[in-house]
Amino acid sequence: MPKEHPVCLIVDDDPDTCWALQHVVKKLGVRSEQALRAEQAIEEVRRFPYALALLDAKLPDMDGLELARRIHALRPAIAIIIVSGYFYSDDSTIQEALRSGLIQGFVSKPFLHADIARSVKQVLSRYRDPASQGSGATD
Repeated sequence: MPKEHPVCLIVDDDPDTCWALQHVVKKLGVRSEQALRAEQAIEEVRRFPYALALLDAKLPDMDGLELARRIHALRPAIAIIIVSGYFYSDDSTIQEALRSGLIQGFVSKPFLHADIARSVKQVLSRYRDPASQGSGATD
């Protein structure tokens, strides 16, 4: 996949949340696909090398952090942002996921479009800059 054309996978069991997230990333010039379940997301990741994934923390068929682990195992280069109403940014589970590089960002629900845009821009700036491909955590 060319670096100048990143594609985002949005995973949330609420279609309205997926729509809102797609709307935000589209304004950033990022194409997106959506999955309403974790197993569907895993199939999408097998099919296409996404640059970024926005994952809900609580999905009906799998925990969002477990989904992040599975995505990372399939395609380690995919940057992951958790979007959650279950966790908070200072939650130890989220902080450890950020420190370990499992996820690259976190946004709490309900979210502001500006918060999603800021997190996506941060992650994509690292994606486009090969010098910063380390596992530095944000948020």
